[in-house]
Amino acid sequence: MIPDALFTVFAAVLGLLIGSFSNVLIWRLPRRESVNFPPSHCPNCDHALAPIDLVPVLSWAVLGGKCRYCKAPISPRYPVVELVTGAAYALLSVVFPFSQVGASLLGLCLLFTLLLVASVIDQETYTIPDEISLPGAAIGLLFGLVNARSGAAGAVGLPVFAEALRGMLLGAGLLIAIDLLGSWVMRRFRERAFPDFPLGYQQIALSLLAGAWLGVWWGVGVGVLSAVANLLARRTFRVPEWLTLGGTLLSLVLTSTGVGPSLILMVQGALAAAGGMALLCGLYWWLSPLITKTPEDDSDDYDASAMGFGDVKLAALIGAFLGWEKLIVAVVFAVLAGAVLGVLQLLIFKENRLKFGPYLAIGAVLALLFGTQLVQMYRGLFGL
Repeated sequence: MIPDALFTVFAAVLGLLIGSFSNVLIWRLPRRESVNFPPSHCPNCDHALAPIDLVPVLSWAVLGGKCRYCKAPISPRYPVVELVTGAAYALLSVVFPFSQVGASLLGLCLLFTLLLVASVIDQETYTIPDEISLPGAAIGLLFGLVNARSGAAGAVGLPVFAEALRGMLLGAGLLIAIDLLGSWVMRRFRERAFPDFPLGYQQIALSLLAGAWLGVWWGVGVGVLSAVANLLARRTFRVPEWLTLGGTLLSLVLTSTGVGPSLILMVQGALAAAGGMALLCGLYWWLSPLITKTPEDDSDDYDASAMGFGDVKLAALIGAFLGWEKLIVAVVFAVLAGAVLGVLQLLIFKENRLKFGPYLAIGAVLALLFGTQLVQMYRGLFGL
């Protein structure tokens, strides 16, 4: 058995190496470049880098932050990402010792890397690549499946499969519900400027309403049937938002009077169904080459958005790795961090467009480290 102290050193070194690869992802994914070809090269002179140029942190320091071949400056982001990843891996190995959690520590480190890469890309481009969020959510489910089979029911901060699936759906559902309702208000309750074909926001809103009354899978099924109807008719059947979103709000009022399912079941069913449909839409938009129109294609038709769709998928990833309870903790932390740092951003940089992905990532890390204690404290406070 490897001593925990020695494994911490190993985790730190591994983090430095993974941090170096993270820089490759941060540079290449937004530019739609392959992450493995061509080999590492200077982005300025395109000269291939030798192994001595790729030693984490040290190469940058020895070269004085400049390319060996063309003397172009190398962003200090490279050593910062490497150092942060190395330090984070070491910290995780201390908080979750390898002798206690075994290979599950790999999942925690992977989660941190995915969050860091997504955050830096979002900070620089206002986008979160699907190549990070969607496969990442699937990997979170895979770790949940492994935990379920081994009987490690969330003991290491990673939930079993059922809780991972629930966290993924509710994570996506919570943020897409905020987006749907917030955007509706921002448009002053007008319909979206253009319909989605064959599936999109209309089907998500329909699943939100259906899930409130029928539960998660029937809710997703209703959204899928709507998309199938669009395909068969080769046109989009517009479902008005006053019916779907207004109907969802009315449903919450009705259930508070004793009509229909309980309020908790209705909210969970609505959010999970909307989250499931949102992930189907995200997967379709990622894989399908048939998408011909997006909001950016026509500025006259652009719909105001209360929440980026990349944030929705990132929340699904976080929920898959942490489960729904810690997901709520992460979102609360993210909102608080966004409120405080967003005001500072506005005052200092005069920028009012909030990049929510980095705050979600901060919230997820805090939830990973302190979420269990906070959930237990909350339950004890209310006698749950």
